[in-house]
Order: sequence, then C-alpha cells, then structure tokens
Amino acid sequence: MHCAACQSTIDPGDSRCPNCGAGVQRSDPDSERRFVTILRADVIDSTGLVAELDPEEAVSRLEPALASMRGAVRQFGGIVSKELGDGLAAVFGAPIADDNHAPMACHAAIELVRRVASLGDPGLQVRVGLHSGHVVAYMVASEFSKVYEIGGAAQHLAARLEAAAEANQIYVSEACQKLAEGHVRFESLGDKSLRGFNQPVPVYRIVGASDLSSWRVRRARSVSRFVDRTIERALLERTSGNARTTRQSVLLLGDAGIGKSRLAHEFAQQLRADGWRLIDAECSPNLQGAPFSTLKRLLLSILEGTARHPGSPSDPRDDLPAIQQCALDAVLDLPISNPYWDELEPHARGQAIADASCALVGSLAHRQPTVVLLEDLHWIDRASDIVVAAVASLQAPGLLVLFTSRPNGMPVWIARCHAEIVAMRPLDDDSGLAMLADMLGSSETNADLKSRIISHTANVPLFIEEVCRGLKDSGTLRGQWGDLALVRPIDELGIPSSIQGVIAARLDRVSKQERSILQIAATLGPRSNEALLEKIAALSRDVLQGCLAALDRAELLVRIDSELENSLEFRHEMVRQVTYDSMVEKVREDIHARVLSALEDSEGSADDPDKLCYHATRAKDWDKSFSYGRASARRCLARSAFADAADYFEVAMRSLDMMPANPLREASAVDVRIEARAAFIASGQIAEWLNLGKEAERRADAINDIGRKVAAMTVMAAAQNFYGTPIEAITLGEQVAHLAEEWGNPGWLNAAHYGLGQVYFLAGRYREADRFFARSCAQLMGPEPSAPFGSTPKYALLLCCMMSSITHTVMGELDAAEQLQQQAAAIAEETGRPYDRVAAAYSGGWLKLGRGEPAAAAAILEDGFVLAQKHGIRLFVPVLACHLGMAYLEQGRFDRARGMLTEAREEAKAVGYTSAVLRSSIYLALATHRLGDVQTAQNMLREARNTARQQGFSGLEAEALFGEAVVTPPSDAEAKAAILGALRATIAIAAESGALPLRHKAEAMLNEMQAAGDELS
Repeated sequence: MHCAACQSTIDPGDSRCPNCGAGVQRSDPDSERRFVTILRADVIDSTGLVAELDPEEAVSRLEPALASMRGAVRQFGGIVSKELGDGLAAVFGAPIADDNHAPMACHAAIELVRRVASLGDPGLQVRVGLHSGHVVAYMVASEFSKVYEIGGAAQHLAARLEAAAEANQIYVSEACQKLAEGHVRFESLGDKSLRGFNQPVPVYRIVGASDLSSWRVRRARSVSRFVDRTIERALLERTSGNARTTRQSVLLLGDAGIGKSRLAHEFAQQLRADGWRLIDAECSPNLQGAPFSTLKRLLLSILEGTARHPGSPSDPRDDLPAIQQCALDAVLDLPISNPYWDELEPHARGQAIADASCALVGSLAHRQPTVVLLEDLHWIDRASDIVVAAVASLQAPGLLVLFTSRPNGMPVWIARCHAEIVAMRPLDDDSGLAMLADMLGSSETNADLKSRIISHTANVPLFIEEVCRGLKDSGTLRGQWGDLALVRPIDELGIPSSIQGVIAARLDRVSKQERSILQIAATLGPRSNEALLEKIAALSRDVLQGCLAALDRAELLVRIDSELENSLEFRHEMVRQVTYDSMVEKVREDIHARVLSALEDSEGSADDPDKLCYHATRAKDWDKSFSYGRASARRCLARSAFADAADYFEVAMRSLDMMPANPLREASAVDVRIEARAAFIASGQIAEWLNLGKEAERRADAINDIGRKVAAMTVMAAAQNFYGTPIEAITLGEQVAHLAEEWGNPGWLNAAHYGLGQVYFLAGRYREADRFFARSCAQLMGPEPSAPFGSTPKYALLLCCMMSSITHTVMGELDAAEQLQQQAAAIAEETGRPYDRVAAAYSGGWLKLGRGEPAAAAAILEDGFVLAQKHGIRLFVPVLACHLGMAYLEQGRFDRARGMLTEAREEAKAVGYTSAVLRSSIYLALATHRLGDVQTAQNMLREARNTARQQGFSGLEAEALFGEAVVTPPSDAEAKAAILGALRATIAIAAESGALPLRHKAEAMLNEMQAAGDELS
C-alpha cells in the first residue's frame, strides 16, 4: 500500500508513513453510488428446456443464448455483472459514467432479443427488463478474478419487469423510458402490479429503435430559444467568409449540455439560407465499434442532399474513378462487382475510401459553397476517424468543416488540419435570464426562482432547461411554457435524472486523488478554503496544489477572488450534489467525521454550532450531534428563528435517541423536549407541541421522575388549550395545577396557573381565568419571581399581562386592561424580542377594539401581523389576522375584512388552533353579511354556534348567537322570535361569564326591538 500524501510504500502494519509521517488512511474496497440503467434478461422456461438433458447437453442448449446476451451487452458498452445460469444482469453507466446509459441499454436489449432469435432455435425465447436508478456499485475481487457488483432496490425493479415480460419482449420502467425517449420507440402498457411493490408501477414496452438523430431528439425536447453566443457566432461568420477562398475547419469544444449542437445547427441553417450546401451527420455511441459507421452517415447525408438539390447531378459518385466508386459502395454496404476491388489489400482499400470521400466533398464544394457539420467527434469510430481527418485537411475553396466534441474526445489530428478551436463557455447571467424568461415568462413573481436556477446550474443551457422541465413535470410550476407560475415553495432544485450522467461522466475523468479532494469539498459545502482542505485531506501542499490546479482546469472546483482566504467553490451546485451523492454512506460518515474534527480544532468553531451539528449528525457522532443541535436550537431561539429552532431541537432529540438507553439519557430526553416547547409554540406546530408533552411525560414516568412529569404535563396541558376542546383542557389543566402545587416548584406552578387561566378564558369562564392570571402575575412581580425551565420570569410575566389585559377587556374593565397592557408593552420594548413585541401588539389591538377605536387597533395589529409573518411566529398569525379583520369590519372596510378573516381561518386550520378557527368564522360571517350574502352568513354562524356549544367554547357560542341576531332579517314572526331567542341566550351566557360589553350590546339590541313593539309572547 502507498501513502496518500507522498505515495511512498508503506508496510501493512504501519500506522504512519515512514517517509513523511502522515497518518495511514485505510479504507474498504471502493464502493460508489451510481445512477445507471440495469438490464435483466433470461431464457423463458429454461428449466423445461433442459430438464431431460444431461449437464453437458444442458449447457450446450443454453450457452448460445447466453453468448448472444453477453455480446449484445458488450456491443453497447454494458458490463455483465452477474450470470444466472439461464440469464444475466448487466449495468450501463458504470464503472465509467455515461450520460447515454439508458438509450444504450435499450439498444442492447433490442440487439439481445434479435441475436437470440437469429439462433434458429424456436425453444430459446428471452424476456428483458430495464430500469434506471441509483445503485451501490463495487468491485468484488477473488483469488482469480474480479466481478463488478451492484446493489440496491433498483435492481429488484429490473428483475420484476423481466419476470413480467412476455416472450421476446422488453419491459421498461418509467425512469428508463423518460431517459431514452426519442432514441427508442415505446408503447405504454399502463400500470402493472409487480411482486414486492405496494403500488402498481407504470410499465412501457420497447417497440423498436428510433431513426431520429441525437440532435433531433434534443431539438424536439427543447422548449427554449437560442440566446446569446455573440462572440462565437462572430468567429464562425468570419471563418465562413474566409472559407470562400480556402478550406476552413472549426471545432466547437465543450462539455455536454453547454450548447455546442445548438450553436452549430443555428449557424449551419443560417449558411444554408445564404445559399450554402449543408452536409450533416453525427457520431453515435451505439456504433463506435462499427467500422465506417460515421462515414456512412456522412455519405448518406451527401446523397440525400444532392437528390433534393435542383441542378445537382443525380449521383455525385458518377464523376469518380471506378475504384473510388467501389470504395464508397463498400462503405454504404452496396454490392460490388469490380474484381479489382477484391484484390486490393486492406490498407489500399482504406486509402481508396479516404481519397474517394475527399474527392466527393471537394467536387461538391467546387460547385457550391459547402458546410460539413459533424457532431460528437468523441464517439467517432476508428475507421471513420482517419477519413474525417483527411476531409478536415482537404485544401478545397468553398468548404467549411464544422465539428463538435467534448474535451475528453478531441481528436489528435485537429492541430494538423489547422482547425480553429472554440472553447464553449456557459451563458452569461443576462443570457441565462433571457432563456428563463422565454421558458417561465417575464413576470417578476418568478425572479427569485430564476436567480436560484442561474446559481444552481451556472448557466449551462441544458441544465437550465432540464431543471425547469423537472419543476413543471412535478407540478411545482404550473401553466404553459412561457407563462409558468410557482405554486409551492422549493427547498431544493435537485438534479434531473437526465443530466446526472452528464455530470458523473465529467467526474470520472479526474484522478482518484482529485476525486477524493472533490468529495471532501462537496462535504464541506458549496464553498471551502485550501487550508481546511489540506488539513482534512492530509496531503502534502504540493500534491494538494496539483490536484486543485487540475480541478480548476476542469472547471469542477474553481478558485474565486476572496479577501479572506484562498477560497474554492464548485462551478455549479449540481457538480457538488452529484459528487456528494456518489459516495456510499460509510465514506460520507468518515469524511464528515474528519471535517468535524478539523472544524473543532479551528479557532472560533464554538461560534458556529450549526455547521458542527451538520457534520456531527452526518458522521453519526450522536453525542456531539445532540450537543451541537441543542446549542444551535438555543441560538435560533435567541434570534427569533423559531422554525429553525424547532428543526434543530428535532435533530437533538433524534440524536439522543440513537445513544444507549439509560436513566440519564431519558432525563435529558425529557429536558430537551420541555426546552423545545418554545420553538414549537412560536412556530405554530401545535400537534407537535402536544406530542412533545406526551412523550416527555411517558419518559418521565418510565424513570419515576415526578418533577419532570409535572413539567411534561404542563407542556401538554398548554398545547391542549389550543389543539383540543376546553372540556379536555380544563380537566388536564386542573390535574396539572394540583400536581404542581404538591410538587412545590413555583416556576412550574406559575406555568400551570397560566395555562389553566388560558383554558378558562377559551371556555368563556372569564372571572376564573382572571383569578389564575392574577396569581401568576403577583408571583412574577414579587421579590422572587420564578419561571419554568426554558423560560424567564420576564417572558412569563409578559404573557400573563397580555392574557390578563385581554380578559379584562372582554369583561369591560378597560382601566385594568390598560394598566396590564402598558406593563406588557414595556417588557416588549425592553427585550426587543419579536415574539414579545407580537404578543404585546395582540393584546394592544384587542384593547383598542374594546375601546371602540378600530383604526388605532388596525395600526397596532398590522405591525404585529407583519412582524409575526416575518419571523415565522405562526402561533400568533391567525389571531392577529382575525382581530385585524374585526378592526377592518368595524371601520366599514368589508371587502378587506372578508379577505383578512378568510386568511385567518385558513391559517388557524393549518396550525390546528381550534378557538381561532371558530372566532374567525364568526366574524367572517359578519363581513359576508355586510357584503350582502345573508344566507351564507346565517349558515356560517349557525355552524359556528353549534360547534362552540358542543366543544365547550361558551364565550364564542355567545358571540356566534349575537352574530345570528345581527344577520337575521326580521322578516316575519318566526324570524323575529329567532332573533329574540339568540339575544336572550347571548345575555344569559355573557352574564354568567362576565363578558359585560357583549351583554350590554345584546341588551341594547333587545331593548330596541322591544321599544319598537317587536316583543313576542
């Protein structure tokens, strides 16, 4: 074995290199995740075919079919990974990545079926299954051989498709069909039930190979227009001008997807419109092993073009010497009767073919300016390569030879023919945005998405188009091309399967050491620095610099200008993702652990727990993952990033559960759930908040910890106030308050009293609610205030003042409400925390409504609503929206009120905030009534009243009853009786609960009806 740093030989037992002292890095045999196409094929009923035969005869019967299968797979670049006695498993796109793995596998399957059928044995019938997906690929070495194995669920689907296929049929998964569409013709067989799959699977059958060229397939699939390339087009125009006096050759060089073919065809069509003859052909990956396959395509293009062109000779070969005509006929697979041809040596025949091809092209260029466009030189067969080199060097005025190639396939003769090489670059940002505007539309609503796509794809045209197509196919973008709208948020843009192979093929061109550097950089993220890479990679500086220079030249990991350190970043995010995804889990864990260790040794690492948490979690270092996750959650809480805090608490809880079970772990598990409540409360994750309390109580019970059990039940009771019904919440709240009092912890007793006051408020028992809020406020304003774990006395006091102010407002005690509101506002002003300011705005808006100042209420509530949305304080969003709608309603802004109250109700439903759903429904009904829809308003209020009564929200029941009285027109005696009944019921409930303002409004309306003589017996 060798040292990774200096390549010196190391004895197997050494732990450090004897030359440079670097630590020895040992690893298991290389395994990688690959996106490939799997082919499974077998002989149908092979057991029946050989059951009566002895072993030698059985082998002789099946071996021809197996040999045909192997040959077909290898012809199209596949690797036989396993032979199964009567069939085989093969993989395309590994161990060397190939972006054409799906079309190649489909062509191999067609050829496989054809070869077996041509054996002339009717008993040998095969079936084939194909699927494209991710696998783990690895080399298994024995004493005498190596076998390339694949593992993963993808191979099982290929096997099930094979088993489902009929005789001499090829069944294909949807993933494979999408990648090979256009190259192969398919027939949809609908969804089929396959063994081992819970849901039916879309299945396609291969009908045959397509006669479309790769360019025509890409062009048919394209949904964007040609943009930019101003510099490249100017160069091509200058070259075409020079070609009128002497032959010119140009090579468009660039990686897959960069736009070589698009530019070449756009320019060729422009020349054609200017009177040039166009001869175009392409090299095919399917035919690299077929001699003269590219030249044959080129000759067929010449013959088809001259046949269509007026004034051209019927057959341009007629002007050639007889032996050259024979040479071209040989390439075209036409019969030859000239005996002299048969007598020529192979070298002489090759020279005759080259001479004939040059003469043919030269004669055409002599008659008319001619452009020969030959694409994908990296796939040219060897025999054609020699002839094309001769054509490219042909000294013929009026001839322009235009090639396209990927960098790894540039022919050695390009320099000899003095071709101008045009290195294709990604589009600039303006052109990328123009391309996106053409596909998505010019609306500014997609501006952020467009910027993300530009960053994600680094302006590679194919990548831009495929990302947009993926978003449209998934339903994330809806509409027609040119007018698409984003209908849901996007977390990650992802990597379309159609371009995974393109990127993987680029990665396979780098050395193993360079690949290792890329993997470390991918683990670090989109950007890294040389010092950290050097530390993690444990390479000498010279070796590292050589690797980085090579990766920079390949435009995979490039140096960027930075005032800080020698910074590096991936050319685009897709390269990083494919690099990261290609690593098997064990390799990832090892690299993340090395990164974690390096970061912990760095100065100031404690200031970035988020990054440490990320790497600890992926290294499966659960102890550190818990610690850093909790630290990150606390930092997010301090910054009012509540949703992020909840996510980090989830990480901490999951990490803790991965550690060995013991009482200490369970105690920590209870504590972290109790601490996490603030994040889940603020972010409006009420169901999860409730589950935190339930799980914490279960664990506290298991270790018989009464203190933690009381805390857990308090958390659960507080969540139940919002998520359940008052009847359930009161029972639980009273039990918790009793336990907290027995336990004697003042902090949790305050929390229990606050929770019980809140549920009494929601139940419409305002006097009892006020009693509990007053108790908590008194303790929190006393000499030794106490708050529960994960909170502070000041924060607890603010919430108590907020709810106590609201309670006094509902009871009509506005002076007391004002005093409490001033305390809440003062605390919010002092802390400056968004959550505190939102809470104070909520009670302040309620007080202004109680004072009959809707405009002032709206101003306060609008500020709070904006702040809550900005900081993700989702718990307050529905109630602020509801009261803001009420303020608009009081101001006579009925349309705006209806919109805001509708939003409030939907948000309350999404959060699971039961009382907020009811309250917003009641006032939405009143807005609907003021806009003229009386019947809908009556139905909404009736439903809200019945729900409130059934679930125990007596205060809301009274509000709904009063609303029914308001919206019901007194059209007849029955309607008037209903109004009076609703008013009396409202008065009775309001009198019992202490809601004096509501009682006074109902009494005033009742008195008006009585004064008008509308009292009914």
